[in-house]
Amino acid sequence: MIAIDFTLLDWISLAWFAACWIGYTLFSGFRSAKRHRLQDVLHSNIEQWIEVLYQRDLRIVDTSVIANIERNATFFASSSLLIIAGLVTATGSTDKAITFLSDLPFVQHIDRQVWEVGILLMLLIFAYAFFTFTWCMRQWGFASILIGSAPLADRASRDEKAIQQHGDALSRVVWLAIYNFNLGLRAYYFSIALLTWFVHPVLFILTSTWVVAVLYRREFRSRTLKALLAGLNRAP
Repeated sequence: MIAIDFTLLDWISLAWFAACWIGYTLFSGFRSAKRHRLQDVLHSNIEQWIEVLYQRDLRIVDTSVIANIERNATFFASSSLLIIAGLVTATGSTDKAITFLSDLPFVQHIDRQVWEVGILLMLLIFAYAFFTFTWCMRQWGFASILIGSAPLADRASRDEKAIQQHGDALSRVVWLAIYNFNLGLRAYYFSIALLTWFVHPVLFILTSTWVVAVLYRREFRSRTLKALLAGLNRAP
């Protein structure tokens, strides 16, 4: 068994990083019960969009919206694969990378274990992001199928109960796609924090905290959230 020879500060910074990521994910769910959250307000707008969807026979606009949003998940999934390939390549240049980083100003001396564990963690993060974004892509595909199977706008043949059930399923799938997209983006945010571990563990702790602050502000106090709330309040 290989012993990992980290300093106490390295272990503390890694534990703080994990606590920030997992803790914020849990906090976001609990906090949304008391305060408006960006994705939940967006879900209310999704429900209004679905109500309009059932009032028209042609759903070209709706399928175009789904296709445009799906491209974002596709882009990040492809980017994750490219980053994973780059990280795998970096494992073969460990000595050169350590020499390069150690010569930079304000960078602590990096030993081989710190580099290898850091690269391994980055690989795990982007592998998680890849699986999250590809699942998000599948969910957008499911949403497209549900739009294609939506009942027609002919009121004479409308089954209100069936429409309600169909609408609930569609809004739930769209919300889950957005939720998983957010999880994938969150992995990218925290991967930036992990990069600073190679500089200094204290900077790693500060950057992890800063990422949580950025996520909280954008999710609970952003101007985008206020705009969505204002639009929701004006809706008939």
